[in-house]
Formats: sequence, C-alpha cells, structure tokens
Amino acid sequence: MAEYEFCKVAREGRLTIVTLNRPEVMNALHSPAHFELDAVFNDFEADPEQWVAIVTGAGERAFSAGNDLKWQAAGGTRERPKSGFGGLCTRFGMVKPLIAAVNGVAMGGGFELALACDLIVAAENARFALPEARVGLMAGAGGVHRLPRQMPMKLAMGMILTGRHVPAAEGRELGFVTDLVPEGQALEAARRWAAQILECSPLSIRASKQAVYAGQDAPTLETALATVYPATKAMQDSEDYVEGPKAFAEKRKPNWQGR
Repeated sequence: MAEYEFCKVAREGRLTIVTLNRPEVMNALHSPAHFELDAVFNDFEADPEQWVAIVTGAGERAFSAGNDLKWQAAGGTRERPKSGFGGLCTRFGMVKPLIAAVNGVAMGGGFELALACDLIVAAENARFALPEARVGLMAGAGGVHRLPRQMPMKLAMGMILTGRHVPAAEGRELGFVTDLVPEGQALEAARRWAAQILECSPLSIRASKQAVYAGQDAPTLETALATVYPATKAMQDSEDYVEGPKAFAEKRKPNWQGR
C-alpha cells in the first residue's frame, strides 16, 4: 500500500479507513492534501475488494477545520483536483458508501467533506459550521448546496447566513447527523455501521445509493421510478442477484462476490 504524507490509509477486510493526518493544523487541508486524497479515493473506487470507506480525523480536537487559510495566506496555491475539496466534494460518480466519523470540529470545508459522505457519525464533542461568510468567503465546496438538501431549508439558511457553530446533538436533531455517540467513540461506531452495510450485497448498496441521489434530481417521482440507473443494471446482471434469493431460500448467509 502506498505511503501518504497528509493522511493515513488502513484496510480492514472490505473496509478502508482514511484518516486526515494534519493534527498540528486541526486537519485543515491544503492543495497537496487535496491531490493526495484524490489519489486515495481513486484507489478505493477502483479496488474491487474494498466496499465501504470511513473518513475521520487524527486526534480528538478536529475532524477537519476546513481550508488551510494560513497556508493559503502565505502564498500557497488554491489548486484542487477535479474531485474537489478532500478528493470527495465533487466526486459525484462515487457509488460505494462513505461514512464520516467526526470527532471535534468539522468547520467549513471539513463540514463539506462530511456532508459529501453518506452517513455522519458524530461524537458528542463534535461541532459543525459553515463560517465562510465571516471571513469573506462562501461554502462553495458543496456546503451551500448539500446542507439544504440534507435538512429543512430555513434551518440550513440559519446556519449558512450566520456561520454559527452547531453542536453534534443539535446536528442530530436537525437531521444531518446519522448517529450521536460518546466522545472518543465516533470511529468505533462508524465501524459498526460499516459492518452492517457489509452484511448487504455491495451491488445492491451501490444501486440504492445511485438511485437515491440521481432520483432526487429527477423532475418527478414517476421519472425517478421509471429510470434504470447504471448501478441498478449492474446489480441485475450480477451473480449476487442470484445468490441473494438462493441464500434466503436455503436459510443461510449469502456469499457476496460483488460481481
């Protein structure tokens, strides 16, 4: 496995764990980190043996404080890969599930990175915000678009237009946090969610994820229902499509192959 400078990558069976590893700047990300993470998630997407990924931050202080403004102010480039902030925020074709395990602060781009994941598991000490307007910027890595899609519009606007900090418990009430766990337990809880996902057919999971997100953009429910998405076709043509009902009839656990 490749060695990385700004993140750590571990594989546990079918699970990939990506840890943002710049704790000295609260895991804030700069251009070199974006390109490194782009390579990490390219490898994850391409690896048929890896089915689920968790994204987390080193240490208990921060998931990610977002864009490394000090590095940028010192003359660092703002260049990013096509996949965007953290190698994920504009990676729209990803059909494998992603879980954010959030410890400490998830601010600006850090929050946007979590929102780009399918589940957010937050420790009680987690805090979320899109504070860009307070420093003359905008949450343009997806925050202004994803947040109103993941919680009620007026409440999302309350966060976006003030930049206020939202504790994890409130995030759970607002609907963008999937699971709230005691401090220090976000990663282990994310592993438990991953284990449940891994009990399911990986092709069914990918078909479901693609249909959910693509269906949201369909003009009508009828159109969404009538569309056969690529991941759905892949599921229907797979060995697992036969294995699932067969295992159910034989009263045994299915042996998923991912093909």
